[in-house]
Amino acid sequence: MKTNLYIPREYRVHCENKCFVQFEVVQEQSDLFIIAKTDLYNKAAEVLRQLRQEIKSYIALDERFLTSLSPVKVLKCAPEIIKDMAFAGERMNVGPMAAVAGAISEYVARSLSQFSEQVIVENGGDNFIIDREPFTVGIYAGDSPLSMKIGIEIEPQSDGIAVCTSSGTVGHSLSFGRADAVTVIAKSGSLADAGATAICNMVKTEDDIKKALDYAHNIKKILGLIIIVNDKIGAIGSIVKLKPIAD
Repeated sequence: MKTNLYIPREYRVHCENKCFVQFEVVQEQSDLFIIAKTDLYNKAAEVLRQLRQEIKSYIALDERFLTSLSPVKVLKCAPEIIKDMAFAGERMNVGPMAAVAGAISEYVARSLSQFSEQVIVENGGDNFIIDREPFTVGIYAGDSPLSMKIGIEIEPQSDGIAVCTSSGTVGHSLSFGRADAVTVIAKSGSLADAGATAICNMVKTEDDIKKALDYAHNIKKILGLIIIVNDKIGAIGSIVKLKPIAD
């Protein structure tokens, strides 16, 4: 779980909101940007430390959990986050680590929701949001002319929702696709992250957008999907309401 590559999060400057406290929690390659009603840095740091330790301890028992690019069965005694990642990997036919960022976002957000009724945790483009007000999530798509020009307007989600993005052209995560952005909306952070990875792997050119949308349409737990390739965009899901973002 080590990497020396760091990608600056320039898109975080678009998250200004004076009604909330914003802070970052960084541990090794986990780089969280958190928005909450109060400064919960210490609590977030402790939860992140515990989650990372659970994941690393399980990898010490079964290294396949770290290295496999296909689903892995896990022990019945495995921690819940490990089981969630394994389930998401199996559902989307990818390795469990394809779900790690989304899983951490969800687990940290749910823990912090005990102290803040509104909380957003962003982990390298993988968001988990608990909010009682409508909100808009911008889509960062690298060099695409649509990058940070299109947002997803989402109704209040007091029980939480995940909005996770994978890219074949941005960042250091392994991808076999060439989409500028594939954003999946789901109730599970693990599933949204694994889904974004799996669907991004399918998209090599603009012509693959429809095929990927049709594939996701048959997965009930995926509530919405947005795909951006160059200047082309495709979307499905009743929860998806696209809107332009002003400069």
